[in-house]
Amino acid sequence: MPPLLTITYHFFLQIVVILATYRLLWPLFRRLGQVQVVAIMVAGFLLGPSVLGWLWPAAQHWLFPTKLTIGAETITHPNLVAIYVVGQLGLVLYMFLVGSSFKLDILGAHTRQAGATSAAGIAVPLVLGGVLGWWMVDSGGYFTDKVAHWQGGLFVAAAVAITAFPMLAWIVSDSGLLNTRLGTMSLSCAAVDDACSWVLLATVVATAKGSLLGAVVAVGGGLLYLLFMVYLGRPLLARLETWTPRSADTERTGGLPVAQLSIILLVVLTASWFTDLVGIYSVFGAFVAGLVMPRGALLDAVRERFEPLTAYLLLPGFFIYSGLNTQLTLILDGSTLLMAAIVLLVSFAAKFGAVGLAARWQGMSWYEAGSMGALANARGLMELILLNIGLEAGLISGKLYTILAVMTIITTFVATPLQRLFERRLRRTGARFGPTGVQPDREASQA
Repeated sequence: MPPLLTITYHFFLQIVVILATYRLLWPLFRRLGQVQVVAIMVAGFLLGPSVLGWLWPAAQHWLFPTKLTIGAETITHPNLVAIYVVGQLGLVLYMFLVGSSFKLDILGAHTRQAGATSAAGIAVPLVLGGVLGWWMVDSGGYFTDKVAHWQGGLFVAAAVAITAFPMLAWIVSDSGLLNTRLGTMSLSCAAVDDACSWVLLATVVATAKGSLLGAVVAVGGGLLYLLFMVYLGRPLLARLETWTPRSADTERTGGLPVAQLSIILLVVLTASWFTDLVGIYSVFGAFVAGLVMPRGALLDAVRERFEPLTAYLLLPGFFIYSGLNTQLTLILDGSTLLMAAIVLLVSFAAKFGAVGLAARWQGMSWYEAGSMGALANARGLMELILLNIGLEAGLISGKLYTILAVMTIITTFVATPLQRLFERRLRRTGARFGPTGVQPDREASQA
């Protein structure tokens, strides 16, 4: 086992390389109309075996070792464990920040539209993804032997249905859509669709282990947690909003009170532990914790201090961990490439078509509905979490992991430029996206 000091300084070097790669990519991605999180995601992929490992295998294996042999035993390398843990902490904190930024007032005004659109965003991918997953089990090589046809169908259905609401939140924020009906409804649909996808995943994982009880615990525990946080946690946490930026108890925390900050961190980490324990995973717990936090000066200050550190230091660890599991060499034969193309087509069409048409049916303009459909394809972060869980649980092969990871990168990459295309066309008509939907663009009219 390497000494702790060796693990530490090698980890620092790994983080330096990840951040430097992302910063080198960002100018190009900005010109392509992307947001920064997409550049970070692709940086993780480039540093894995598919690109750096192909160009310079020795350097890639030295920089990001995944296995360590001690005598006759091979174990996970401690540096990979460190990257995984840091990435998970980044995920939890980022999901809390996403929940705390959620615009509950705008959502409340459009509950019916959001519900119908979310239902379409789940139902169509569930059918198409289920059929595709069933077929992939029959084809062999994509799932392990312990996965039945219906389990494979549910797994692919979850993978197709998912929308990464942390990734989407970043896109919505960077695109200036956070206080619009489009941004809020997109995030609400993503939250509902992801919750359903987690239930499907928990069912597959539990039944593959031969335990229906695990699925019951996941669903029941998740529902119990949600009810507790809404009806008991929220009123108790409301007492935190007694602080103002001029309070005297900031105790050298850059303007944040130690007592309230400690309580927030305890709530977030405990919520993440509990939801991980019952099987619906820490990201859901952290998101709900952010959702029920009282809005005000304290939460605004927490977001302002935590977001840069979380997004640009901790979260990249998750992306590099996912990149290390992606191997393009596994899918370069003709039949697998054809399957990858089918997965990509079904995944894009199921979300864009279902969400876009449902939004239009609910009274949105074609520009707003098209933007909804485009944003629904931003699978990024949550898809990679789902894939990692499937791989670690022994459900999927490296081949299917790579197919779905490539699909994730492509659909997420396309989401922002496609949404901005609809927005540009809307602007040409003298209108823009607003809190109540499409409204006149006063800036354009004054110009």
